[in-house]
Amino acid sequence: MAEIKKDRVILGIDPGTNIMGYGVIHEKGKTVECVGFGIVDMHKMDGHFNKLKHIYERTLQLIDGFKPDELSIEAPFQGKNVQSMLKLGRAQGAAIAAALTRTVPIYEYAPRKIKLAITGSGAASKEQVAGMLQKILKIKELPEKLDATDGLAAALCHYYQRTGPVSDVKCRDWKEYVTKNNIKVSEGKKKLPGNTL
Repeated sequence: MAEIKKDRVILGIDPGTNIMGYGVIHEKGKTVECVGFGIVDMHKMDGHFNKLKHIYERTLQLIDGFKPDELSIEAPFQGKNVQSMLKLGRAQGAAIAAALTRTVPIYEYAPRKIKLAITGSGAASKEQVAGMLQKILKIKELPEKLDATDGLAAALCHYYQRTGPVSDVKCRDWKEYVTKNNIKVSEGKKKLPGNTL
């Protein structure tokens, strides 16, 4: 079995053609911290292909700046509007191409899986995801645009895939875990994904 690297930087991206959200976390031993998050706003840009070029270039800048070991990206949501889904897929592809250019390993997660990993509910709202991230990563102030926390959520979801939720305390059973880790359990939910108790 391959040894899990315990010191790594993960870049998470929430792709979009008007706003791309991103977040960066740093895993150090048994702890994880938020390095930074933000958005790439393309509302004022003309032309779909110009936006794709901008996504590619900005993702390269993020990779060169933060030097992530891995990229976690949200998969396009399968909605009823085929044109919107096509544009979103192209935006995701531009970010993926940038990561491939820098040989950064890429991991893709469905929006529902990301929400489930962070809040315990695959149907959670952006606000609920942001609120849980604020508690888990001890973020002082949430951004105005929650696309940034969506990018951060993609990064943390990937972190959880190999580590499970972070816990500073040992517990005998699930009930004790919930009692000691109540900020990790969303209101009204009974379980968290990735629990190894």
